[in-house]
Amino acid sequence: MSHAKPAAVMILAAGAGTRMKSATPKVLHEISGRSLLQHALVAAAALEPGRTVVVVRHDRERVAAHVAQIAPHVLLADQDDVPGTGRAVFCGISALDATAIAAQVANGGAGNNSVLDTQIDGAIVVTSGDVPLVDGELLGSFVDAHNTAGNAVSVLTARVGDPTGYGRIVRDDSTGEVLAIVEHKDANPAERGIDEINSGIYIFDAAALRASLARVGTDNSQGEMYLTDVIAIAREDGGRVGAMIAPDASAVEGVNDRVHLAAAASALNRRIVEGWMREGVTIQDPATTWIDSDVALSADVTILPGTQLKGATTVATGAVVGPDTTLTDVEVGAGATVLRSHGSLAVIAAGAVVGPFSYLRPGTELGVDGKIGAFVETKNAKIGAGSKVPHLSYVGDATVGEGTNIGAATIFVNYDGVNKHHAHVGNHVRIGSDNTLIAPLTIGDGAYSGAGTTIRHDVPAGALAINSSPQQNIEGWVQRRRPGSSSAEAAARAAETDGPLDGLSSGAQEERASAAADNKGEE
Repeated sequence: MSHAKPAAVMILAAGAGTRMKSATPKVLHEISGRSLLQHALVAAAALEPGRTVVVVRHDRERVAAHVAQIAPHVLLADQDDVPGTGRAVFCGISALDATAIAAQVANGGAGNNSVLDTQIDGAIVVTSGDVPLVDGELLGSFVDAHNTAGNAVSVLTARVGDPTGYGRIVRDDSTGEVLAIVEHKDANPAERGIDEINSGIYIFDAAALRASLARVGTDNSQGEMYLTDVIAIAREDGGRVGAMIAPDASAVEGVNDRVHLAAAASALNRRIVEGWMREGVTIQDPATTWIDSDVALSADVTILPGTQLKGATTVATGAVVGPDTTLTDVEVGAGATVLRSHGSLAVIAAGAVVGPFSYLRPGTELGVDGKIGAFVETKNAKIGAGSKVPHLSYVGDATVGEGTNIGAATIFVNYDGVNKHHAHVGNHVRIGSDNTLIAPLTIGDGAYSGAGTTIRHDVPAGALAINSSPQQNIEGWVQRRRPGSSSAEAAARAAETDGPLDGLSSGAQEERASAAADNKGEE
């Protein structure tokens, strides 16, 4: 749905957030893969405002650096030593006006225009950096209601079961206009009975806001400039003050401590999960599934219990992820399966199988119909279509071709203590179990290696690499070197019963040899 575009959005992010009891500024705490401030910036961007400004003060450099990283086009306004939300908004609109004037001058339009001609004009949305459930749709509806009513000031409100501690909205019974916002401590019994509260989110006509802020003082018990004073002043000047009740009161709740942070995270995740289910995604257990805001899922994806999809993860049609899986910035192809595994910055192509208990580190690329199996760790590894690393292996800094099988317990030795080296394994190669591949090396197409082989040098295409020695059995070693041990006693009993193999009759030896031959092909 299209909404009217405001002249500006102002996000207040100057507070210390002391109740978080954290070295991290409150607005930089994260839920659903974004900081609280980033959630506010995304909501603001959905309105397509003329400009956006963030008002900063506490831990200014960290907050400013974060804004520069995620939204470099956004203006910053520094709140000075005068406390209060009124002062924060004053600093914000001053920055907006200064930018508008500078832009006018830069465009060669200063000429005979007055300052008033170049100040920002129109609706200014004022929101907070700690209300992550306020989205662009809610703000857009709020802007439309403001414009339709022709208000000088609009307040976003909510009805709550227990309004204790919140500012009450006092309305005119006949017109519905807002007469005042009365703080709980200042409210009389009748006003305390009002269940409509102030969310702290406003829309101001820019001219009315400037005129009102110029007359807001700090003559109060806190010595602060209260933004709520603007409402009374706007009414005195003949402006209409209206309010819109938020459809969901929980959406406008701010985050003030870790309990609020967890509650907001849970509510936002529930919203995200339900949204994906409505788009055709099967989520077997919504209560144990966590999906970040920037994750993208296709219809007919299945998410099993205990799964976390984080960052910019994408999952294509028909893929099954979980249970007990965490993927961060991972691309999962159509029809792939990822079971009880952890991955980050990896690509899993269509039809591939991962897990259980696989660990895909950054740079892993698994090809179409490939497999990374149980207890396998990969890093900076490109594994081709149809290739398999089924179990108990480490593949790091390697390129594996198509149709290749890496035997169990194979280790790619990529680090010499100083530098990392790359290994190249060709197409349709068969690496035996318990191999050690010491990079740098290249194994040619169609090559084989024997079980237990340590490969230190290149292997030509079609060759068999082996370096094992013939097996030697030293008879009687245990009795001589471990006398009195349980092993020595077991060996002595076996010798008394069967005798050594060399002592068997020729018929018995032939019988054993035949049995061994019969079992040669078993795995």
